[in-house]
Amino acid sequence: MRSFEVKNRTSTEDIKSLRLITALKTPYLPDGRFDLEAYDDLVNKQIENGVEGIIVGGTTGEGHLMSWDEHIMLIGHTVNCFGSKIKVVGNTGSNSTREAIHASEQGFAVGMHAALHINPYYGKTSLDGMISHFESVLSMGPTIIYNVPSRTGQDIPPHVIQTLAQSASLAGVKECVGNDRIKQYTADGIVVWSGNDDQCHDARWGYGATGVISVTGNLVPGLMRDIMFAGKNPTLNSKLLPLIDWLFQEPNPIGLNTALAQLGVVRPVFRLPYVPLPVEKRIEFVNLVKQIGREHFVGDKDVQVLDDDDFILVGRY
Repeated sequence: MRSFEVKNRTSTEDIKSLRLITALKTPYLPDGRFDLEAYDDLVNKQIENGVEGIIVGGTTGEGHLMSWDEHIMLIGHTVNCFGSKIKVVGNTGSNSTREAIHASEQGFAVGMHAALHINPYYGKTSLDGMISHFESVLSMGPTIIYNVPSRTGQDIPPHVIQTLAQSASLAGVKECVGNDRIKQYTADGIVVWSGNDDQCHDARWGYGATGVISVTGNLVPGLMRDIMFAGKNPTLNSKLLPLIDWLFQEPNPIGLNTALAQLGVVRPVFRLPYVPLPVEKRIEFVNLVKQIGREHFVGDKDVQVLDDDDFILVGRY
């Protein structure tokens, strides 16, 4: 057991108040390195549209395809350039407690406002081991715990969260199990963000969720802000559901990476094992943009149906 206190400029209460957090895409240069110019543009678009926080290097940002040096560098870059305008949540979770501790120490040292932590995946542990894993990192600073059993293979049951909620550093839970689980937490006074864009409207206005940690916010941040801030709006929610369904027809972030490339805001570069959606799906996306309105999407170029040859797939970088 170890206890590690890190002075942080943001309190846990500040994190608990965030309504709209975008799990940000990481763009690449043709050789597979980070495209920081495109990345900065993406962050600026989030800020301009009223997004309150971003996840750096999460599943959407392909943190699992980064070295830890890349990961911490991107967190530090984001804090240095944008930390006064938006809350920076670094994904420093790991299935190795040792790695999670070390990455969180580094992330808070470079100024991240909060950490995102997942339960150990693949090499699954017992529920007591899960609690010990999270307790090893909670003392470092504000922490969001991420429950996504479809990726980890193991649910974080409510009694684990209720045990961890005794820590003043637990900001809340990103919950992907569904809205009934969200209601269970909010009834106990635990802050929850929906991790499912297709359920987030109802989670926010019907089940007590504080907000959403969103993938769709990369594309239409202004509309996602309306969903979270402007009150119950089933008409707007229904308008966005076909886009959300399109985004998640293959594992995230395949759809998002394809969409942002078609909008011309990132280069069409994929780090393998991700590959773009097929051309018929790219045509569908163009039609969705037209139906929703190009003005609601990030970027200012016309949306295009890219050819297969336009994409660059990088396995060594």
